[in-house]
Amino acid sequence: MRQMPARLIVNVRSGRAAEALERVRAFATARGAEVVLTERARHACELAAEALERGITTIVAVGGDGTLNEVASALVGRDATLGLIPCGSGDGLGRCLGIHGSVEHALGILDHGETRVIDTGTVNGQPFFTAAGLGFEAEIATRFNRLQRRSFFRYLTTSAKAFREWKTATYRVSHDGRSETIAAFTLAVANANQYGNNARIAPAARPDDGLLDLTAVPAITVLNAVPLVRGLFTGRLAGLRGIVMRQATQFVVEPTVPAPFHTDGELHTAASNLVFRVRPASLRVLAPRGGCKI
Repeated sequence: MRQMPARLIVNVRSGRAAEALERVRAFATARGAEVVLTERARHACELAAEALERGITTIVAVGGDGTLNEVASALVGRDATLGLIPCGSGDGLGRCLGIHGSVEHALGILDHGETRVIDTGTVNGQPFFTAAGLGFEAEIATRFNRLQRRSFFRYLTTSAKAFREWKTATYRVSHDGRSETIAAFTLAVANANQYGNNARIAPAARPDDGLLDLTAVPAITVLNAVPLVRGLFTGRLAGLRGIVMRQATQFVVEPTVPAPFHTDGELHTAASNLVFRVRPASLRVLAPRGGCKI
């Protein structure tokens, strides 16, 4: 990114972004790039679109998954490249691509990384880049987004409280000309292999294979709780009893009762019919040389 027109969009309310701001500004100044701060919800998307109108084709999201989602939404299908400085509590796509780590590591990728073309997804027209879903994970997104301070520890405590109140739901899932009824505690459709924090909900997922990966997790009991959690964080969910995993270019999910859903942790109102679609090779991203880190 040396001496190239670029805009770095910083959400200082997201995770470690405020701590990184001074280093980000110094990096940008040395390369003739500009730094702008978000002021409200969806502002990052507006700032990215404005940069495109001015002919700026390298646009960097500095923040968490929500900031990534907003910036990337403006870049899908455009002749522009997304840079990432992950500063949030999850950073699923950044971890999958090998970008997660120190701010210096991410800044180095902006200078010396390679451009990769990855897939993106939509559900009912809403874009997602890491994962979308419904059930327990949508409930967690609701509660987590209400917190003033977010961290992995707060995510765990919020999840624990919600867990005691949540019940399994039933979904009709259709893809590739077949349908099945699945009872699930939570249901995710992923573009990357994990939510973040190395919680690998879709271990086989790659963001450049032209497919989406659906994972349905069964009801959590005293007997299966430890194996499921261990499988989630070791990438070994596949094969565990009750786990359903599917790959397709499109999924239609119909809950028996209209249910809210999330995209990269952002909540949307309840729907009775959810259509998940992949958009193959639709986003250019600066990533480390050497391919996807799975």
